[in-house]
Amino acid sequence: MFKAQARFALLALLLPLLLNAAHILKDDLLRPEASKLIEQMGNELFSKTGLNEYVVATNENFPERFNLVAYSKKYEANMSKPYVVLIFAPNAVITKKSGQTGRVAIIPSSEAMAKRYSKSDVMDATIDVVATRDKNSKEDKFNIGIVQGFSELADEIAASKHVKLTSTIPNDTRTIIGYVKILVYIGTFFVLWIFILRPIWVRIKNGKKQ
Repeated sequence: MFKAQARFALLALLLPLLLNAAHILKDDLLRPEASKLIEQMGNELFSKTGLNEYVVATNENFPERFNLVAYSKKYEANMSKPYVVLIFAPNAVITKKSGQTGRVAIIPSSEAMAKRYSKSDVMDATIDVVATRDKNSKEDKFNIGIVQGFSELADEIAASKHVKLTSTIPNDTRTIIGYVKILVYIGTFFVLWIFILRPIWVRIKNGKKQ
């Protein structure tokens, strides 16, 4: 009898922790390694900020214009506020006419939570890898995209609380895009200088000499 009571008391103490550790609400796509990374990042974010992040990785075939906000409500009983949930649905129909599929949604529990991250940055981190043409399989890209999106979201939420996370991963795609943008700006400047600015400067300089 005493042992049974002790086990019940221990379970009562651990239950809230176990609930907070469940950051993956639906998993049709994730490999064990990806799941482990997500749980580590979600746990660290919660322990340092008290904010929750969840993911729904689903292979459901949602129709065009399917309401993902309403869909997220079915998981509310398993989420603790304040929270944000990342929904990754590669089989969701974008438009019937184009035949394109694949949707990502980031749904916060409140407006205050939504202000803690940049939706466009998180979307880019999630989608860029999937859209890249390389030798990786679709499954690999889905896993990388979900982990990278979850990581970017966690980093931004933590930064809003002036906290640094150690379990997240660098967003290499965003870094590379940043470098490419810099190179494009430099290239554009040189083109302007050679074909427009330099000829004007030469004419002005020669005009002064005359």
